[in-house]
Amino acid sequence: MKLARVALIAAAFVAAVFVCFSSATGEANGQERIALRVEIDGAIGPASAMQFEEALAVAAQRNAEVLILQMNTPGGLVTSMREIIADMLASPVPVIGYVAPAGGHAASAGTYILYATHVAAMAPGTNLGAATPIEMGGPLPSFPGGDDKNNGPGAGKDQKNPPAGDAMIAKATNDAVALIRSLAELRGRNAEWGEKAVREAASLSANAALQEHVVDFVARDTTELLQLADGRTVEIAGAKKVLATKGLPVETLEPGWLIRLLAVITDPNIAVILMLIGVYGLVFEFTSPGAVAPGVIGTICLLLGLYALNLLPISYAGLALMLLGIIFLVVEAFNPTVVLGLGGVAAFLLGAAMLLRTEGPGFEMSWAVIGTAAVLTLGLALLTGSYLWAARKNVPRVGAQAMQGLPAKVLDWEGREGHVLARGERWRAKADEPFAVGDSVEVADVRGLVLTIRRSNAGSDGARQ
Repeated sequence: MKLARVALIAAAFVAAVFVCFSSATGEANGQERIALRVEIDGAIGPASAMQFEEALAVAAQRNAEVLILQMNTPGGLVTSMREIIADMLASPVPVIGYVAPAGGHAASAGTYILYATHVAAMAPGTNLGAATPIEMGGPLPSFPGGDDKNNGPGAGKDQKNPPAGDAMIAKATNDAVALIRSLAELRGRNAEWGEKAVREAASLSANAALQEHVVDFVARDTTELLQLADGRTVEIAGAKKVLATKGLPVETLEPGWLIRLLAVITDPNIAVILMLIGVYGLVFEFTSPGAVAPGVIGTICLLLGLYALNLLPISYAGLALMLLGIIFLVVEAFNPTVVLGLGGVAAFLLGAAMLLRTEGPGFEMSWAVIGTAAVLTLGLALLTGSYLWAARKNVPRVGAQAMQGLPAKVLDWEGREGHVLARGERWRAKADEPFAVGDSVEVADVRGLVLTIRRSNAGSDGARQ
């Protein structure tokens, strides 16, 4: 009987644990059946890439049904765009691209990202396209025979030796076309229009994009978005998955403080200003040791500025020229020569013009900021130089130079050495001629703590009288 009771109690305990575990699992699964949303509002850069990467990690950790990528962007950096696309293609969670709100757009880099999503949608009143790489600049390349395709039968017939600039433009164009075509083929979207968006900067409204099979549907809000996405089949890691999104709660993932900070400092204009503050903070600290605050603030700003520039596709030759210009201006402030000042301004402006290798929407160098920074830097150098120049003209008040020409009185003298009284202090002195006690003399030079004296003019005139 005892054994039967023990077995019964053990069985009841195991059953209770199993029921609790099943209940907890069911509740957890119920909580995890959600749709997460991440918003990219503004230029696509390093902060956007980091934000999307973290959102994918959270979605995978919480086993979310889908991740909604809501975009309203003018484009951005190619490097950040490719990072987002690479993360999306390797994602274990389906990504729904959604251009919203009404009046928003997914231009340039946003078009490529929308093509890469598992499901693409747009809100009414939005548009996409204009995917020509901004960094190409100049006119778009023309291809022989009026055929826009690079592999046409007449390609290269009339351009055996194209200019270097045209060759670079064609190279960037073809690379962008290959990328958007591969994404279109992967997701079953309109590859011909994608190529047109790259070569001709074509754009489409939401309804036109639906008719051209660029997007899958048009949705007014996220509720309708999830209803229309429900039942669609997508490919995740080589396997087919049917989406069950109807009625799912939507939770928005807000960017953390680090991403918000990164979004601010990766603006190249902010990065340059931080670098300037850092350099001059350190200069003030070195010239006024013990102030502490300029050194601390300068070090932090300089490191933040350099970190931000490291994340951007910059030209290190341009950065070196900017730093060289700042160094010239600092030297000009302490040793006015005019030449260094003008050279520093020229180097700073040339470096600013060369700083960014590629310029995307939201990442252009502002000449208003650069010009203001150059003028303020030159003004500070000239102001400091004028103070130093004026200080050089003043009569020395301390040190050996301040002692030269001071009157003194002989206290005792023997041979060519003795002691004199100067400024109320007893000094050891020497001279090339003998003196008598009480003679009036003046200081000719100071070496260490020994004065070299000579007979004062007033004393000589008195002797002659």
